Amino acid sequence: MPGLDPGLRTPLTRNIRGGDAVSLDAYRKGGGYSGLQAALEMAPKNIVELVKSAGLRGRGGAGFNTGLKWSFVPDADQHPGPRYLICNADEMEPGAFKDRYLMERDPHLLIEGMLIAARAIGAETAYIFIRGEYHLAAERLAHALQEAVNAGLLGERIMQREFSLRIHLHRSAGNYICGEETALLNALEGRRAIPRAKPPFPQVSGLWGMPTVVNNVETLCNLPCLLALGEDWYRGLGREKDTGSKLFGVSGRVKHPGLWELPMGTPIRKIIEQHAGGMAPGYQLRGFLPGGGSTDFLSPRHLDLAMDYDVIGEAGSRLGTGTLIVLDDHTCPVAMVLNLQRFFARESCGWCTPCRDGLPWVVEILQRIESGLGEKRDLVLLRELARRMGPGTTFCALAPGAAEPLQSSLKLFLRDYVAHIVQRGCPYRHSAKPAAEPLCEH
Repeated sequence: MPGLDPGLRTPLTRNIRGGDAVSLDAYRKGGGYSGLQAALEMAPKNIVELVKSAGLRGRGGAGFNTGLKWSFVPDADQHPGPRYLICNADEMEPGAFKDRYLMERDPHLLIEGMLIAARAIGAETAYIFIRGEYHLAAERLAHALQEAVNAGLLGERIMQREFSLRIHLHRSAGNYICGEETALLNALEGRRAIPRAKPPFPQVSGLWGMPTVVNNVETLCNLPCLLALGEDWYRGLGREKDTGSKLFGVSGRVKHPGLWELPMGTPIRKIIEQHAGGMAPGYQLRGFLPGGGSTDFLSPRHLDLAMDYDVIGEAGSRLGTGTLIVLDDHTCPVAMVLNLQRFFARESCGWCTPCRDGLPWVVEILQRIESGLGEKRDLVLLRELARRMGPGTTFCALAPGAAEPLQSSLKLFLRDYVAHIVQRGCPYRHSAKPAAEPLCEH
């Protein structure tokens, strides 16, 4: 089996050429499944320690240390019975498309990552819970899974070792809430997709009450090269506390919207100006959401910040999915926030009052402001609603996440809100220019 080049800098996209999926033969010729082979030479607990020590943080948004998460799975003698591994492929965060790219283009990278994770936690059954609209990704994954079964890489006695794994592909019914790990578990069990109270956490009591690990697609795709090339190599790709590489995306009025694999900690300016080509002609940057639709707006003064969990957190936002949504000077920020709030209100599961009742109320107020019927007291009410939907008020992070772009827009673009109220409607509908001078606070 061919090995991997220690000089590799793009482990997630190394095999991707064009729009076709990588076949099993091509994947193995490029060093594929050498990470699994390395994992099979190790004791499961040593795999957990390696991943923990390497500093791989979950790529789904929370940024929790992956190996540490695995370590919470109890030993078999403490908790007899099966363990489960679940790949969370229910990618529905506004602005995010990185997981779809990996599944469509290199499905065996995900399968190998799941094999390694299953080996580490002692799981013999795994599920890929995929977004229902991802038809091409599901089709290519199903084909790759069958290739792996035919090659003896899935099933019983994988690579002639005492290790077995079956992976099931499960299509989501299409609710955003299923991306929350405990709502996902309920959906897999055939229950209403609502979050569970924690503790107990899934690592102790998850699918059907058994120890379960839920990892994101990109997180699992980091494992093959990490196991094959080692901790020092992996740490060399990123920063001290945010190791490895990451897929960063940019959408909005830039010259080249897209997705790039870059080291963790790459400056935002480099991502937007060098890789995305800068703003489209005639447009200026006013702000951006650094990690998808449920993160706080940042301003142009933050362009030189490193894209990693800690730095973005210290700036008052979150890295989230790492997909930047750019706001330009011709786009109404109130309308942009309204669009996001409509999505979150529609996707609320209705379990928690702040989310179920608060989000529709936010949408109603924003629609009133956007249509010219807003009053200044509406701004006070929006701030209060955002506060009441904040962290600690709900079972999951849907409402707190929805509150982030709302509350940050009220700070960065306050004069836009006021202009809507004073001018009795959206100034952007009648002018190619913004409602006021750039509003980012310095």
